[in-house]
Amino acid sequence: MAYGAYMNDPLTLVAEIARLRSLGYDADMSVTPEGNVRCSPCGHVVEPSRAAVETTARFEGASNPDDQSIVFGIHCLGCGTRGVLVAAYGPSASAAEAAVLIDLRPPTGPSGGDAPAQQ
Repeated sequence: MAYGAYMNDPLTLVAEIARLRSLGYDADMSVTPEGNVRCSPCGHVVEPSRAAVETTARFEGASNPDDQSIVFGIHCLGCGTRGVLVAAYGPSASAAEAAVLIDLRPPTGPSGGDAPAQQ
Protein backbone atom coordinates (compact mmCIF):
# COMPACT_ATOMS: atom_id res chain seq x y z
CA MET A 1 0.00 0.00 0.00
CA ALA A 2 1.18 3.52 -0.70
CA TYR A 3 0.19 6.87 0.58
CA GLY A 4 -0.32 9.60 -1.96
CA ALA A 5 -0.63 13.34 -2.09
CA TYR A 6 -2.07 13.61 1.39
CA MET A 7 0.06 10.94 3.11
CA ASN A 8 -3.07 9.68 4.96
CA ASP A 9 -4.91 8.62 1.80
CA PRO A 10 -4.13 4.97 1.01
CA LEU A 11 -4.03 4.35 -2.71
CA THR A 12 -3.83 1.40 -5.03
CA LEU A 13 -1.53 1.36 -8.02
CA VAL A 14 -4.53 1.76 -10.34
CA ALA A 15 -5.90 4.66 -8.26
CA GLU A 16 -2.54 6.45 -8.34
CA ILE A 17 -2.31 6.09 -12.12
CA ALA A 18 -5.89 7.42 -12.43
CA ARG A 19 -5.01 10.34 -10.13
CA LEU A 20 -1.99 11.22 -12.25
CA ARG A 21 -4.04 10.96 -15.46
CA SER A 22 -6.57 13.38 -13.94
CA LEU A 23 -3.71 15.82 -13.27
CA GLY A 24 -2.61 15.75 -16.91
CA TYR A 25 -0.04 12.96 -16.92
CA ASP A 26 -1.51 11.62 -20.17
CA ALA A 27 1.49 9.87 -21.73
CA ASP A 28 3.21 6.62 -20.88
CA MET A 29 6.90 6.65 -20.09
CA SER A 30 9.01 3.49 -20.20
CA VAL A 31 12.35 2.07 -19.14
CA THR A 32 14.67 1.25 -22.05
CA PRO A 33 16.80 -1.91 -22.07
CA GLU A 34 19.81 0.38 -21.53
CA GLY A 35 18.36 1.73 -18.28
CA ASN A 36 17.10 5.10 -19.51
CA VAL A 37 13.65 6.72 -19.48
CA ARG A 38 11.75 7.01 -22.79
CA CYS A 39 8.81 9.30 -23.57
CA SER A 40 6.38 7.32 -25.74
CA PRO A 41 4.81 10.28 -27.61
CA CYS A 42 8.04 11.88 -28.83
CA GLY A 43 10.59 9.09 -28.37
CA HIS A 44 12.89 11.33 -26.32
CA VAL A 45 15.29 9.22 -24.23
CA VAL A 46 16.91 10.67 -21.15
CA GLU A 47 19.31 9.37 -18.53
CA PRO A 48 17.43 8.81 -15.27
CA SER A 49 19.50 11.41 -13.41
CA ARG A 50 18.24 14.03 -15.90
CA ALA A 51 14.57 12.99 -15.84
CA ALA A 52 12.12 15.56 -14.46
CA VAL A 53 10.38 13.52 -11.75
CA GLU A 54 7.41 15.41 -10.32
CA THR A 55 5.65 12.76 -8.22
CA THR A 56 6.35 9.32 -6.82
CA ALA A 57 4.35 6.65 -4.97
CA ARG A 58 5.50 3.18 -3.88
CA PHE A 59 3.34 0.07 -3.52
CA GLU A 60 3.74 -3.35 -1.94
CA GLY A 61 1.48 -6.32 -2.52
CA ALA A 62 -1.01 -6.98 0.30
CA SER A 63 -0.32 -10.70 0.32
CA ASN A 64 3.28 -10.64 -0.93
CA PRO A 65 5.64 -7.88 0.24
CA ASP A 66 8.06 -8.87 -2.55
CA ASP A 67 5.44 -7.65 -5.07
CA GLN A 68 6.70 -4.07 -5.20
CA SER A 69 5.93 -1.33 -7.73
CA ILE A 70 6.63 2.36 -7.99
CA VAL A 71 4.79 5.02 -10.00
CA PHE A 72 6.41 8.23 -11.18
CA GLY A 73 4.85 11.34 -12.69
CA ILE A 74 7.47 12.60 -15.15
CA HIS A 75 7.69 15.72 -17.30
CA CYS A 76 9.36 15.08 -20.67
CA LEU A 77 12.07 17.65 -21.30
CA GLY A 78 11.95 16.84 -25.01
CA CYS A 79 8.31 17.62 -25.82
CA GLY A 80 6.86 18.97 -22.58
CA THR A 81 4.43 16.07 -22.14
CA ARG A 82 3.64 14.84 -18.64
CA GLY A 83 3.49 11.07 -18.31
CA VAL A 84 3.45 8.06 -16.03
CA LEU A 85 6.27 5.58 -15.51
CA VAL A 86 5.44 2.36 -13.66
CA ALA A 87 8.32 0.10 -12.65
CA ALA A 88 9.01 -2.82 -10.38
CA TYR A 89 11.45 -2.38 -7.54
CA GLY A 90 13.05 -4.74 -5.08
CA PRO A 91 13.59 -8.39 -6.01
CA SER A 92 11.25 -8.30 -9.01
CA ALA A 93 12.93 -5.34 -10.75
CA SER A 94 14.79 -5.99 -13.98
CA ALA A 95 18.40 -4.81 -14.29
CA ALA A 96 17.23 -1.87 -16.44
CA GLU A 97 14.52 -0.89 -13.91
CA ALA A 98 17.01 -1.12 -11.05
CA ALA A 99 19.44 1.15 -12.93
CA VAL A 100 16.69 3.72 -13.50
CA LEU A 101 15.52 3.61 -9.88
CA ILE A 102 19.04 4.11 -8.57
CA ASP A 103 19.62 7.20 -10.71
CA LEU A 104 16.21 8.94 -10.62
CA ARG A 105 16.23 12.11 -8.53
CA PRO A 106 13.55 12.98 -5.95
CA PRO A 107 10.42 14.78 -7.14
CA THR A 108 10.86 18.40 -8.13
CA GLY A 109 7.12 19.15 -8.00
CA PRO A 110 4.94 19.62 -11.05
CA SER A 111 5.17 22.81 -13.03
CA GLY A 112 1.40 23.23 -12.74
CA GLY A 113 1.56 23.71 -8.98
CA ASP A 114 -0.18 20.47 -7.91
CA ALA A 115 1.17 18.88 -4.75
CA PRO A 116 3.30 15.82 -5.60
CA ALA A 117 2.55 12.42 -4.13
CA GLN A 118 5.36 11.31 -1.85
CA GLN A 119 6.20 8.18 0.09
